[in-house]
Amino acid sequence: QVQLVESGGGSVQAGGSLRLSCDASGSTYDSMCMAWFRQAPGKEREGVASRSNFGIIKYSDSVKGRFTISHYRGGDKNTLYLQMNSLEPNDTATYYCAAKGSGDCYLGSRFVSWGQGTQVTVSS
Repeated sequence: QVQLVESGGGSVQAGGSLRLSCDASGSTYDSMCMAWFRQAPGKEREGVASRSNFGIIKYSDSVKGRFTISHYRGGDKNTLYLQMNSLEPNDTATYYCAAKGSGDCYLGSRFVSWGQGTQVTVSS
């Protein structure tokens, strides 16, 4: 069982930046696919960015060019990041980290482990 804990959310003005972190622990998968999703009030959950164990990265069109997903693994640390620049009010949502094992890795994949979410609020 993989445990995922997000952090780094907050409130910023439009045009600002935030960096989210997702610490993975427990029985992490050998070939782990990880991703960021978000859900705004009254809207469906939306995939933001995914990263395969081989470093293949995919972004949703709405964040491409503004957000960057990255990953660090070393010692006991296994952390997924989401650098968010040029934030817009439409980026306001709860952001979730997700993980799955080997196999397909894209935003439409079936992720089995989820974090509790971190809130991002962007004001105009």
